Amino acid sequence: MQKLNLIQSISQKLSEKIENFEKLIAETRASSNDTKSSMGDKYETGREMLQQEINNLQVQLNEILKQKDFLKTILPKPSEKAEKGAIIKTEKGLFFISVSLGEIKIDNQKIICISPESPLAKAMNGKIKNEVFSINNINQKIENIW
Repeated sequence: MQKLNLIQSISQKLSEKIENFEKLIAETRASSNDTKSSMGDKYETGREMLQQEINNLQVQLNEILKQKDFLKTILPKPSEKAEKGAIIKTEKGLFFISVSLGEIKIDNQKIICISPESPLAKAMNGKIKNEVFSINNINQKIENIW
């Protein structure tokens, strides 16, 4: 399991998301400029709705930028316990405690990227290989940690 490849892949996915949000914001701003009309109130309502959409997209973009900054703090070093930057294998799958990105595929393996603040990461936190943790009254055993 190459942790560096995993981190680079996540970084690439986050960069793509950033690019998409920046494009959406630019397109929404452009359409905001195109909606000029002599309708008065309808025009203002439409502009306000577009501005709210831009604000929502900006919030989502800022969240992804924060995730990208956080990812930079993760070192591709081996882990001995469940912590930020650890890859953990349980009978339910592989989990990478990094950023909340969901499932990604590396070398034909599904890895679920979870935030250190997620309930699952908190339940695993500090545990070592062969220890059991419980989440939602379901016990899981840590089979391996990288």
